[in-house]
Amino acid sequence: MSNPTSVTVPLAFPVPYEGREVKELTFRRMKAKDTLVAEAEKNQTRAGYMLFAALAGVDLALIEELDVEDLEQIGERIVPLMGKSAVAARRKALAAAEAREAAEAMSRMAAKEAASAGGT
Repeated sequence: MSNPTSVTVPLAFPVPYEGREVKELTFRRMKAKDTLVAEAEKNQTRAGYMLFAALAGVDLALIEELDVEDLEQIGERIVPLMGKSAVAARRKALAAAEAREAAEAMSRMAAKEAASAGGT
């Protein structure tokens, strides 16, 4: 796995901000000081936005104007910039999501089979 120093994320939904249209954001690698950016913030979502703003070197207000799809894309793309523990946590979350989806699919199949067995 490579260790990128920055990631540029094109925005699917550009944002007008301070008289210009922001079409992409570039995020740098996370530093120890970035872990303190949102230390006093109780709202985890806002704390995440604050971290995104710090890594992109932009105002929090710009991050708050982003489309949710762009926020999701940013969250996925900047994981390699956040250290090994973030990469491991992302992999674990993806595996858990896949397991939930598989369990839900099996449950739906079993319900369909039970319904068709009861109807014959």
